[in-house]
Amino acid sequence: MSTVAASADGTPIVFERCGSGPAVVLVQGAFADRSDPTMAAVAAGLSRWFTVYAYDRRGRGDSGDTAPYAVEREVEDLAAVIGAAGGTAMVFGGSSGAALALEAAAVMSAVTHLAVWEPPYHVDDSAPPLPGDFAGQLGALVAAGRRGEVVERFMVEAAEVPVSMLDAMRGHPSWAAMEAVAHTLVYEAAVLGPGNALPAARLAGLTQPTLVLNGGESPAWMANAGAAVVATVPGAVRRVLPGQAHNVAPEALVPELLEFFVAA
Repeated sequence: MSTVAASADGTPIVFERCGSGPAVVLVQGAFADRSDPTMAAVAAGLSRWFTVYAYDRRGRGDSGDTAPYAVEREVEDLAAVIGAAGGTAMVFGGSSGAALALEAAAVMSAVTHLAVWEPPYHVDDSAPPLPGDFAGQLGALVAAGRRGEVVERFMVEAAEVPVSMLDAMRGHPSWAAMEAVAHTLVYEAAVLGPGNALPAARLAGLTQPTLVLNGGESPAWMANAGAAVVATVPGAVRRVLPGQAHNVAPEALVPELLEFFVAA
């Protein structure tokens, strides 16, 4: 059953809880909400040992979306869920959700342990180039009602989807759902910051035990980003999952998270 936590600005943040044991909160990446199949499978896999909290980030699913947006509001949303979980929790974040989890851990001792899957920072020239005002450009398209263009630009420029695949994607039933949350892609771009640059100064201040996971089949720039996070966060460790790409299989991810969180 879904439950509501009130964020600091009053925005309702809806989450679901399953399992029993120490609290683990899951933070989704772009387009996803708490019903995302991968995160749902991760929650089910962890729930035999942990109480798992999966929530809808603001602007998605059943959660609210109070304006104006700021990354700090999303950190407060996660804090509200952790508060509902008892005040402290281990956190897993995937992709751009990993970047949000890292931002939260930098300012919240309530995050006791942190595991992240491929935070998409751009740390060298192997990464796809993004304009410094990417969030602003996407926001202008949202304001103009051009949601389809927002999805297209995010998919091609940030997610490296070939332009040749866009026609097929537009014809897929999932396209309407992606357009419905196109405004949250502005939020993702804001979380990553200008050019998706690694926030080295903030990450260097993290004190929580941190696990960074990469896929062995993911693009080189994502592997380089994972290595850069490990080099920046004190004491962080990194594991590479053979045969996995950015769209990781839950059955490959869950054992790594279990090993890390059970040892906490």
